[in-house]
Amino acid sequence: MSSQRKRANVRKRGARSTGGTAAAAREVLSGRGGRGLLRRLLPFFGPAFIASIAYVDPGNFATNIQAGAEFGYTLIWVIFASNLAAMLIQTLSAKLGIATGRNLAEMCRLRFPRAVTWGLWVLMELVAMATDLAEFLGAALGFNLLFGLPLIVGGILTAAATFLILALERYGFRPLEAVITGFVGIIALSYLVETILDRPDWGLVLRHAVVPQLPGPEGVLLAAGILGATVMPHAIFLHSALTQGRIKVRGRERKRRLFRYEIVDVVVAMGVAGFVNAAMLVMAASTFHRGGLTGVGTIQEAHRTLEPLLGRAAGTVFALSLLASGLSSSTVGTSAGQVNMQGFLERHVPVWLRRLVTLAPSLLVIAFGLDPTRTLVISQVMLSFGLPFTIIPLVLFTADRRLMGPLANRRITTAAVGLVAGLVVAMDLYLIYRTFTGG
Repeated sequence: MSSQRKRANVRKRGARSTGGTAAAAREVLSGRGGRGLLRRLLPFFGPAFIASIAYVDPGNFATNIQAGAEFGYTLIWVIFASNLAAMLIQTLSAKLGIATGRNLAEMCRLRFPRAVTWGLWVLMELVAMATDLAEFLGAALGFNLLFGLPLIVGGILTAAATFLILALERYGFRPLEAVITGFVGIIALSYLVETILDRPDWGLVLRHAVVPQLPGPEGVLLAAGILGATVMPHAIFLHSALTQGRIKVRGRERKRRLFRYEIVDVVVAMGVAGFVNAAMLVMAASTFHRGGLTGVGTIQEAHRTLEPLLGRAAGTVFALSLLASGLSSSTVGTSAGQVNMQGFLERHVPVWLRRLVTLAPSLLVIAFGLDPTRTLVISQVMLSFGLPFTIIPLVLFTADRRLMGPLANRRITTAAVGLVAGLVVAMDLYLIYRTFTGG
C-alpha cells in the first residue's frame, strides 16, 4: 500500500473516531446514552484537559519551586485561590463557545472597534511570546536534565516535537486530546510520586491553604507569578475555540445540558492541574525550605539537589514531568496563537512560521546565557498583565443575554469574575509601583 493511501486511511479512521465521539455526545444529550456515569461523561472530556496543560507548564515549575523553597508552605493559598478562579474563568470561556459558536478572539473582532481589536491582538501576541518562552525553555531544560543535552539542542528537539504533535489535528480533535491528556497524566503521576517521597507536614499545608499571607515584596512578586502561571490568557482564548464546534447541538435545553457536562470536564481537568501545582510547591517546601536550602531558586538546582535528598528516582521523575510539561504546553501554546491570529485578524499564518517567530525570545535567552528560571518567573508575571484584557471582554460577552441566550451569566457569576479581574488589576498596579520605585 502506498504511503499516500496509508495517510488517507489514517485520516479516515481519525475522522470516524471524532465523528463517533460527537455522535455519542449527542446521544447522551438526547437521553439515549449509556447508563454508566463514566460512559456518559467520556464524550465530553477533552477541551478542558487541553486548556489545563497551560496551568501546569514550566512557568509553574519555576514560580512554585521558588515560592516553596523561599517561603515554605506560606503561598500555597495563592495556588488554591488561583485554581478556583481558573475554574470559573475557563467555564465562562467554554460557555461562550457553546452558546455563540464563536471563540473569544472572533467575538472581540465582531463587537469591538477595529483599533481596539488590533490593540488586543498585539497584546496577545506579546503574551504568546512570554508563554512560549516558558514552555520552550522548560522542555529544553527537561531534555538537558534527562539526557545531558545542551539547551540549544533541547530547544530544537522541542520545536520538532511540537510540529509532530500538532500534525495530529488533521485526524480530528480526539487524537490530539488523547495525547495532551496523556501528558497531563504523566505530570500528575510524577508529582504524586514526589509528594509521597518528600513527606510533607500536612498540618502546615492545610493551615496555609486557608490562611492568606504575603511575606514582603518578593512574596507579592511570586504570588503574581503564580497567578500568571495559573490563570493564563492564551488558555482562556483557546478553550472557547475548543468548544465552539466540537459538539454541535440546537435548542436551549440541549445547550444547557452540554454546558453542564462541560462544567464537569473543567472541574476534573482543573482539579488535576491544581493538585499538580500544589504538589510542586509542597515538594519544594518540604525538601528545600525545611532543609534550610532556601537559596534553591532554579529548576536546575532543584533537580540537582533532589537526588541526594530523596534519591536518584526523584530527580528522574522531576525531569520527566518537566519534559512532558514543556512539550505539551508548547503544542497548546502554538495552537492558541493560531486561534488568536485567525480570530482577531481573519488571517492564517503557517504553523512553522508562527513557531519560528515566537521561538526568537527563547533562543535569545539561551544564546545570551540568561538564568532560565528567573526568566520563567518574569515571563509569568508578564502573563498576569495580560489577564485583565482577557477577562474583561469575556465577562462582557458572557453577561450579554441577547448574545448568550439561556447560558448568559447570572449576576452572582458576573460579580465573582469581576472581583477576580479587580484583584488581578490591583496586583498588577502594585507590581508597576514597586518596579518604578525601586522595589
